[in-house]
Parts: sequence; structure tokens; C-alpha cells
Amino acid sequence: MGPPFKTISDLRKFRQILKKSRDGNKPCITICAGTGCQATGASEVVEGFRQQIKDLHLEEKIEVRASGCHGFCERGPLVVIRPQMICYMNVETKDVSQIINETALEGKIIDRLLYQDPLTQEKIVQEQDIPFYKFQQRVVFGSNGEIDPTRIDDYIAIGGYQGLEKVLSEMTPEKIIEVIKKSGLRGRGGGGFPTGVKWESCRNAKGKEKFVICNADEGDPGAYMDRSLLEGNPHRIIEGILIGAYAIGSEEGYVYVRNEYPLAVSNLTRAIDQAKEYGLLGRNILGSQLNFTLKINRGGGAFVCGESTALMASLEGRVGEPRAKYIHTVEHGLWDQPSNLNNVETWANIPIIINKGVDWYTSIGTQGSKGTKIFSLVGKINNTGLVEVPMGITLRQIVYDIGGGIPGGKRFKAIQTGGPSGGCIPESLLDLPVDFDRLQEAGSMMGSGGMIVMDEDNCMVDMARYFVQFLQEESCGKCTPCREGLQQMGEVLNRICEGNGRDEDMELLHDLSQVMMDTSLCGLGLTAPNPVLSTLQYFRDEYEAHIKEKKCPAKFCKELISLSINPEKCTGCTACVRVCPVEAIAGEKKKPHQLDGDKCVKCRACYEACKFDAITIQ
Repeated sequence: MGPPFKTISDLRKFRQILKKSRDGNKPCITICAGTGCQATGASEVVEGFRQQIKDLHLEEKIEVRASGCHGFCERGPLVVIRPQMICYMNVETKDVSQIINETALEGKIIDRLLYQDPLTQEKIVQEQDIPFYKFQQRVVFGSNGEIDPTRIDDYIAIGGYQGLEKVLSEMTPEKIIEVIKKSGLRGRGGGGFPTGVKWESCRNAKGKEKFVICNADEGDPGAYMDRSLLEGNPHRIIEGILIGAYAIGSEEGYVYVRNEYPLAVSNLTRAIDQAKEYGLLGRNILGSQLNFTLKINRGGGAFVCGESTALMASLEGRVGEPRAKYIHTVEHGLWDQPSNLNNVETWANIPIIINKGVDWYTSIGTQGSKGTKIFSLVGKINNTGLVEVPMGITLRQIVYDIGGGIPGGKRFKAIQTGGPSGGCIPESLLDLPVDFDRLQEAGSMMGSGGMIVMDEDNCMVDMARYFVQFLQEESCGKCTPCREGLQQMGEVLNRICEGNGRDEDMELLHDLSQVMMDTSLCGLGLTAPNPVLSTLQYFRDEYEAHIKEKKCPAKFCKELISLSINPEKCTGCTACVRVCPVEAIAGEKKKPHQLDGDKCVKCRACYEACKFDAITIQ
């Protein structure tokens, strides 16, 4: 029985056929083809494998699969040979022939392509043994490596749409909502509101029609969790939305996705078309009373459109501005009708909860935060990428066990969680369990899952300035507290970083923060003070040094530092001369050089290029 499926039985029979056709012992070369790996040449590697397999007439012996993101983005292109799970990193097209002939056909290991632990120097063969993966719990993200996201058959073969089958055949909408409530699932988009409660409110709301919406407008700097889920497993998102639509009583849904995510849009578009073709979208889905259509809407790049009411205004074709929160979108949302908005990761959790059950799901996480969370781990960290961990894991475990610590033996200083509106958490709180409530208590937030690691060279006053400037540019300007508050904060922080800070500036920043938190219209303004308040709380000494001593302890703020060359250490290698953009350094080869302070723009390029510690910053 093939598509389109008219009944649940049709789909189940087709899944059994697919499972029988997939040989688990057949070598499968899986190449990460997410955006991160594509940037380092994954498309050429995929084409290289496919062409050589074809030329060698090995199609029946070896499968080649272009999958979604595997998470370890900085080591791409990543190649995993299944079923042994042999993991190769930084693979190039020149490696293709050797991988086919030695590993896929003979089972030999190519040492030079393996991950090498920077501490022990040990070469690690299997993906699951690499520390970056070993300490994760990849519940939502793990199946990215098992499927080609452009093939619906791959998703069905690994159990895809079984959750939809279950709810349509065994569960009432009320029962589904009860299961989601008992699971403790909280929204992964930033607010952490209980998902089941939101669904119940939307189902009970009065309206001519109801809408379900997927928020994929991921605007946090350095965050790309939602993008990678849409790219790597779009059918899981569709299945989660279908289950939600059935529970809520909706017949129409939207995915609001960033226009800057072309691969995510392409894979999702194809997935929607395939679901329609298979009878999983449309009317009387699988012979049930469920009718549902799903459309894609591309956002215009406005950060504020991640806020629910601004997003819905944008969907309606209006300017993306938020409205007062006392009007709930579950009652009066899109086109003034009851609307349920969840983000990509929240929707991706739904089929898992339905399939594995409440008891299994609630065994993961903490009392108030169940399940896992995907984080984008970036910044001053050895292992950059996407990590999925159980709620309750400590920041220390994420930074050191998974992230591999700080590059160059530098000292950890802080980690900023929750995107630009999150707080900066210091070294003294590294053992803090990561969940919604504990992060908030520490002056930060879960947010959508961004984590930016900072080391001793980061100035915390400048970091607060950076995030305030970002939010100032992204504020819609509708409400005075956010619009004017961010501008004033930015001016004060600029003044401090330039060495013109005043004794009353710290108190002024605190007062501005309080007014914004008390009176701003939407979540952007309400949480915007977090970077300022957290750095004032945990790094007050840096503010005082800037204001009272006119010094930047991190030696970062340009107006408060000067660079010079120590003639006793300078070897005249000319490395500093070659990188200086303003020709501020002069000297003969193999003789000490001189730096002209009047010309120097304090870009630090010479400092970073010097291998002999001859450049000093004061």
C-alpha cells in the first residue's frame, strides 16, 4: 500500500514495507549537509561520494545519505559511517575515495580524520564516545543524523507520524491536552509558559476559527537551533503541529520563518508538499475528521517579530509591532481569532511525548523544567555547536565536559544565556543547574537557547553595551520606556567605556532598568535590562574601574588602553607590521620595532599576531 494514505492502516502498512527495505547492516555514509557544514564544503563532499559510488557500481552495497545538522559545527564537514558510527571530521573531497575503499568496504579506520581529544590527545573513533556528544541527551536532535530531510520515507521508516496515528486512533483532543499538561513541557521559545495550559486555553476560547503557528523567527545572535531542526527534520515539526491542531481544533496553520534561512525554507517547503502528496495534510487526514493546511510565511528580519503579537501583526501584513499583554493571543490572536503559537523546538517535542509517554518524558529534567533543551554553544569555547542536554545539567558540565573548556588556556569569565536579553552569569555560579527557574533566579533566562561564553579578555561593561545596542536597533519604538530607555542606557554605557563615566552612572543604569521592567509593552523591553543588571551585580568592580580609575581591567576598551612594543622581547619578525591596518609600526627586520601611538587605532591586531609577547597593553 503506497501513498496517498486514506487510512491509518495504509500508513502503518507502508511503514512496515519501508522498515523491511532498510538494511541496518548495510554501510551508510552519512554526511552532515546542514548550513554550517555546507559553508565548509559539504555539498561538494556529498556529490563526491555519490559520484564515486556510482562510478564504482556500489549502489547496492553502500548507501550515501545527506542528513541535517549533527551539531558539532566547527568540525564540519562531518561524516558518520553507519552502523559502526565511525565519525570523521573536517572531511574534504580528496578524502572521499579513501573513506569508501578503506572504511566503508573494509572497515579500516583513517586516523587522520578522527577527533583528537585536546587534553589526552586520544583519537576517538565512534561518534557517541566523543566528549561533545557523550555528555548530551539527544532526544529531539538525535534523529537528524538518521534521515535525509528531503525524503518523507526516511522519516516514516524511523517511526515518523506514529504520534499522529496514535492521537487520531486512540485519543480525544482533551486527552492529548491532558498528556501535554502532565508532561510538564514548557515553551522553548523563551517564555517557558506551560504548553498544555496554552493549548487548553486556545481550545476553550470562542471564535469562528482557530490558528496554530510555529515561530521560527530565530533572531538571537549566534542562535540557530530552530534553523537546524527545520533543515534536518522538518516532518517532525509538521507532525507536532498536526497533533496540536487536532487537540486545539484548528484547520489552518503557519510557519513564520526567517527569510535568511533559505535551506530551512527549502526543506520545509518540500516536506509540506510531500505531506500533502501522502495525504498527511489536507482534508480527512488518514480517514479522520481532521482537516488541516499549513503555509510558510517568511519574516523580514525584525528581531521584535519573535514576540507573539508582533509576529501575528506581521502575518496579517501589518508592521510587526507588539500590543498590550492583557489581550491574550489564545483568545484574540491572528485576525482576532484564537491562536496558539509555539516555537520550533516545542513542536518537535510533541510527537516524542505522545510516542514515549508522560512517565518517560518526565523522568528527564528537574521538578519545574522537564525534558531536554537544545543550546547554541558559541563564543570563547573549544567545541562550538548545538548541544542537547537534560534540564538540570550544570553550566560547568556544558562549558567543560561538552564544550571542552576555554581556548588557549584562558580563564572562564562569564556565560550569557537567553539571547541578547539574557544575563551574564559569572564563574562563581558555574555549578548552577540549567532550568527555567534557576536561570531566572540568577538574573538571566533560558530564552530560546543561546549561550555565549566569555573569557578573561572580554570586558563586561562592553558586553552590556553590545547587547543594549543590539536591542536598541531592534526595538520597534512603539513604547516610550523601551525606545527611550535603551537609548539612554546606550549613552551611559558608551560614556563609561570611553572613560567619561560618572559616579552616579551605575545608579542611573539601575533606575532606568527598573522603569523599563515595570512599564515596557512587550518582552523585549521587559527583559532588555538583564545584561546591564547582571553585569552590575556580578562585575561591579569592572564598572568601578572604568568610572573611578579610568581603566578597563580586560584591556579591551580602546579609549582606556595604550599599546607599546617591548624592545627586549621584540625579535623583528615583522608579523606586527604585516597586520597593522594603519602602518603604525615600523622597523628593520631582526631588529626591535617601534609603534607610533598617535597613529595606532588600538585594533589589537599586532597584539594577537605577536608570538613573542612583545606587544603590551596598558
